[in-house]
Amino acid sequence: MSQSLTIKQRLVLPTPPFFIKLQLAGAMLAAAGGALMAAPVPALVAKIAGYLVVAGGVATTVGQTAVKDNTLQQLVANEQQ
Repeated sequence: MSQSLTIKQRLVLPTPPFFIKLQLAGAMLAAAGGALMAAPVPALVAKIAGYLVVAGGVATTVGQTAVKDNTLQQLVANEQQ
């Protein structure tokens, strides 16, 4: 009875609605940071833009790998049979 899933399994299973919103917010943060990095801005703004890109990438990844709890319970029940 192992509840651990591989990354590949997590990426194809359904995602909860909150984490879908988190993915969208993360993608927007990364896009905003990328746009700021491409613009001719002061060094401090470019540094902050780099942090935005990283934070957006992390949020998007976390949102993608989250799995609905009932789906996980069904997989565990199927393993037990």
